[in-house]
Amino acid sequence: MENNVQPTVNELIKRRYEELEELTKNGVETFAYSFDVDSDSQKIKNNFVEGTESNVRIAGRIMAIRRMGKASFAHIQDQNGRIQVYLKKDEIGESYDAFKLMDIGDIIGVAGFVFKTKTGEISVHTRELKLLSKSLQPLPIAKEVIDEQGNKTIFDQFADKELRYRRRYVDLIVNPDIKDVFIKRSKIISAIRSYLDASGYLEVETPILQPLYGGAAARPFVTHHNALDTELYLRIADELYLKRLIVGGFNGVYEISKDFRNEGMDRSHNPEFTMMELYVPYKDYNWMMEYVESMFENVCTKVFNSLVFNVEGNEINFKAPWKCVSMIEAIEEKTGLNVLTCSMDDLKNAAKKVGIEIGSIHSRAKFIDELFSATVEPTLIQPTFVVDYPLELSPLAKKHRTKEGVVERFEGYVLGREICNAFSELNDPIDQKNRFEDQVKMREEGDDEAHQIDEDFIRALEFGMPPTAGLGVGIDRIVMILTNQPSIRDVIFFPQMKPEIKS
Repeated sequence: MENNVQPTVNELIKRRYEELEELTKNGVETFAYSFDVDSDSQKIKNNFVEGTESNVRIAGRIMAIRRMGKASFAHIQDQNGRIQVYLKKDEIGESYDAFKLMDIGDIIGVAGFVFKTKTGEISVHTRELKLLSKSLQPLPIAKEVIDEQGNKTIFDQFADKELRYRRRYVDLIVNPDIKDVFIKRSKIISAIRSYLDASGYLEVETPILQPLYGGAAARPFVTHHNALDTELYLRIADELYLKRLIVGGFNGVYEISKDFRNEGMDRSHNPEFTMMELYVPYKDYNWMMEYVESMFENVCTKVFNSLVFNVEGNEINFKAPWKCVSMIEAIEEKTGLNVLTCSMDDLKNAAKKVGIEIGSIHSRAKFIDELFSATVEPTLIQPTFVVDYPLELSPLAKKHRTKEGVVERFEGYVLGREICNAFSELNDPIDQKNRFEDQVKMREEGDDEAHQIDEDFIRALEFGMPPTAGLGVGIDRIVMILTNQPSIRDVIFFPQMKPEIKS
């Protein structure tokens, strides 16, 4: 029975260190400096022609080994997939002896020729083998067992979500489909950037460390600059600096960047996240709606060759035009309350009825926002623009040109999640100062997410900012939807986690 006892992780690590010592003693370089590569697993399979012999040099991580005395097979994995390699002692000599001390997880370089085995598998017949990096930690390789009835059982699967987020490097090795999500993420960002560039807009960079935070309703991260002996904030949005550039005369600027908000964490919020913000002079929010629809159609087609996506059991169609609804009317439809004209007591009672904890809510704007989140957001499954936001919720947007009490703003929603936010930007410095002062009063009443007064931004507006349309797009949420991932942590390489508890 003892022969069937599986070694512990510590025993496996100990054995690998012993193998490392033995390899070093035998003169084998265990952590190489380089290896010339001229192909990869996918290219080899795509370019294989029966009856021809092509020489290749590839490198990858050993993911499976089948030893048969003086010959062995192994599967190695590179970025584009896996391929089998065949090794024969009579042909590679001492390198084969070294291979006996290699494990799953080791990174090797192989030079040889491509052939097809008797079972029809395209493989590389090894003429040269080089150990590139000895893996000292065992990989959690899943094992499949199929019983006589055909039922499949998977053992040792690396499926623990928290461990996968903490050790993303392992997750990427043993779960190749995860790597594909991040490759698509990169392509989505590249497609957005290409679309903006093709529109003639300039990509710029603005400060991450700011003396005043602004551009959104959020709590910031605070740090101290020693040389200046002053408090600085990690930006919560790029908006106020980008609009300063519009004042300076640029005909459209955008930034794809990290923003930081010191708030709660859930499946659609991470304290560090990626935003794209765009500002275009002489346009308004009506124009921006059409631009957003066009941009999404372009990105979806370019990256996925489709406008229809199956996400969490829903068929989502990004074909324009998107549905458009009024925030005021949508809330009234769900609650029977006109939030523009009702009293604060009415708002509180409506909030209680739908289960909102009202103890920490102090402002009218916050009540309206919470009511919308609780009653309307979950119903917005297909791509939808929500318009007619109350003035109190939007201190940086222009008042609506024909409707009292609301601003020219829209937010885009898919699957109940906000994916973008846009304004006809407020360019009246007097109105902007008054709005900031109203925000200060909200802060004094207990709303710690209310906007601060940014005197320099007001001064910039006093020099004159043309009519401008502004847009912010949540990149992480877009990637979540287009790749059908349930959590923002699934589309961020290294999401924020609680400190790991040491055993």
